[in-house]
Amino acid sequence: MTAISAPERGAAPTSRGRALIEQRPLRFPNAASPHVMTRRAWWLVLIGWLIPGSAQVLAGNRRLGRFGLAATLLLWTVIVLLALGYFLWRQGLTTVLLNPIALLIAQILAGGYTLLWIVLGIDTLRLARLVKARPAARFGIALLAIVLLVVSGGAGAYATSTIGTAREALGSIFGLGGPPVAPSDGYYNILLLGADSGDGRDSMRFDSISVVSINAETGAATITGIPRDLPYAPFSEGPMRDLYPDGHVGQYDPECGWGSGINQLRTEVELCRDGDALYPDAARHGSSPGVEATKDAAEGALGIEIPYYVFIDMHGFADLIDALGGVEIEVSERLPKGWGPAWPGQSADAWAIGWIEPGLQRMDGDTAQWYARSRYTTSDWDRMQRQRQLQEAILRQFTPTTVLTRFQEVAEAGTNLVDTDVPQSMLPHFLELALKAKEQPITTIELIPPVVDQEQPDYVAIREMVRAALHPPTPTEEPQ
Repeated sequence: MTAISAPERGAAPTSRGRALIEQRPLRFPNAASPHVMTRRAWWLVLIGWLIPGSAQVLAGNRRLGRFGLAATLLLWTVIVLLALGYFLWRQGLTTVLLNPIALLIAQILAGGYTLLWIVLGIDTLRLARLVKARPAARFGIALLAIVLLVVSGGAGAYATSTIGTAREALGSIFGLGGPPVAPSDGYYNILLLGADSGDGRDSMRFDSISVVSINAETGAATITGIPRDLPYAPFSEGPMRDLYPDGHVGQYDPECGWGSGINQLRTEVELCRDGDALYPDAARHGSSPGVEATKDAAEGALGIEIPYYVFIDMHGFADLIDALGGVEIEVSERLPKGWGPAWPGQSADAWAIGWIEPGLQRMDGDTAQWYARSRYTTSDWDRMQRQRQLQEAILRQFTPTTVLTRFQEVAEAGTNLVDTDVPQSMLPHFLELALKAKEQPITTIELIPPVVDQEQPDYVAIREMVRAALHPPTPTEEPQ
């Protein structure tokens, strides 16, 4: 039997050839008809972009086309499963998406599909046979094919890069850490520490100390601000209580210069004592002796268990705010930017490098950093309240839209900003609680005068204040 082939160039098709052309015009077109070839080219470019692999099945290499269709079907299946997981099992979905191995597999698959999409797009343009189309349509078809190729390839490359950024950020910020912990008395408590770290800052002290208590059921957050100079803190059970059974009294040392304030603990423990001997498991769990000593002091002062910490490097603080597009702050008084007077009594007008004016402002990272630091024309207590104000503003700015549209910048800033011992296994649960927290107001407790005597703090009263804030009596209960 003689095989039926496509008509020769310029030759009139036979009756059997015409029947085959009419039945399968995409694979065996009438090449002598510019109208047919133009319409065929438009169809191949569009259908090949909408359903990658379909153009090859219909008009080219069927094996390549079937592979492309199988990959496309797999991609659509994954997208449907992700959508179902978001609506039906969000915590399980986040558990998978925050797993570094799963992200690595997703990155490889996304990169492979992007490459396949580009190969199919180029091959589709070849199959279109533009030289047979009408001259006036050739440019339009080629332009459409190139635009769709750039859009699809760019989207795939962006997705691959974003997945890689997420994987690297998770690996950099969150280690395996210690084992997951159950909530303590209904709350997850996390110590927040802020300071300027950098080369030569061996004696770095924590400039900002607070504890975030997250309700394990509702996600409601309470932030307790601890003055950095809070003295004589009692320690929870551990090595520091053995050294200071009656509270941290500290002492002056010519080399270390430590005192009784809670922010002196890192210097004392890591530079002037054998911190690794005091806290031998700290490094293995992603922490440090200085942080663990500060945890123990905060636990003793507030009367709560604090299993985790987050350290915020002020050098990266401005980058995070810029990555979020700035934060809105209501400024109550005029504040100077700058490192303070060169001598006692020097006017702020002489040393200030700029001013933050009163009123509602959209602050960039640099302005927000000075807003959190400024204290020479106000007090440490005012500065604590401004830092808490910024924390709340940043939490409000962490919307899904902001994070998705600025993901690369936010992830890069977070990598340079944060150290923590929160294990990766806790992230899905904390993310779920964070989404709940955004729907509720944040409660703040400031351990400042006149509420707390800064010379002789009453730690029994402080613990009762924290307990009452975390466990307020219901209308049917009498206060204890």
